[in-house]
Amino acid sequence: MTAASSVTIRRARRDDVAAIVGMLADDPLGSGRERIEDPLPQIYYQAFERVDRDSNLQLVVAVDGEGTVIGCLQLAVMAGLSSQGTSRGLLEDVRVARHCRSRGIGEQLVKWAITEARAKGCVLVELLTHHTRVDAQRFYERLGFARSHVGMTLRF
Repeated sequence: MTAASSVTIRRARRDDVAAIVGMLADDPLGSGRERIEDPLPQIYYQAFERVDRDSNLQLVVAVDGEGTVIGCLQLAVMAGLSSQGTSRGLLEDVRVARHCRSRGIGEQLVKWAITEARAKGCVLVELLTHHTRVDAQRFYERLGFARSHVGMTLRF
């Protein structure tokens, strides 16, 4: 049993990609979007390289004491003109491995991202979560996030 106190958060590496994609695919929404194949399609590694090169993006993983990836998230720092030219942080792809949920690991990841966003000059952190992810919504509200916008998507 992994507790949040024994988890380390570090920058994701190329060899973490399969574990990250596995977590992204491990729910009804993600299973329809992701391709879990052996070997993993190269599109994921190409995407990882683009993310890894972008100084405004941080893809991080939570690893247990044995070095196993058990969580992930991506933080995007976006400059803008609104709010007097301040930057904002956007959290995406927050996931914890199914067998490690409800142990404080997601909270540790999100709090890490909030601290990192503040350190990078962001005045707020925002995120989107699918309207069907009711448990995730309660989780974010417990951490202080407020329902403030209506999210909309246009898929191609």
